[in-house]
Amino acid sequence: MTAATAPTVIPAPTATRRRRVRIWLWLPLTPLFLLLAPFALLLAPFVWLGTPGRRGNPYALALAIGRVLVSLGGTVVDIDAPGARLFIHIS
Repeated sequence: MTAATAPTVIPAPTATRRRRVRIWLWLPLTPLFLLLAPFALLLAPFVWLGTPGRRGNPYALALAIGRVLVSLGGTVVDIDAPGARLFIHIS
């Protein structure tokens, strides 16, 4: 028998089922942002001095970023893929 005519071996199908992976994650970020807010206000002038254009109010920028981060509270991300499920709750 030559290599070209050798019979091919097909593995038998197995009866194992793969379990879906579930990941549940709860992130309490809003209290963390509120605790870090004073540091953002204290560091705002240094960030303003480090920028080349020095346009705008650094405190207004720090408050705007804080508003965006706090508004993320209540966000729910639910991803349902064939092999896994991911659920993230940001509060």
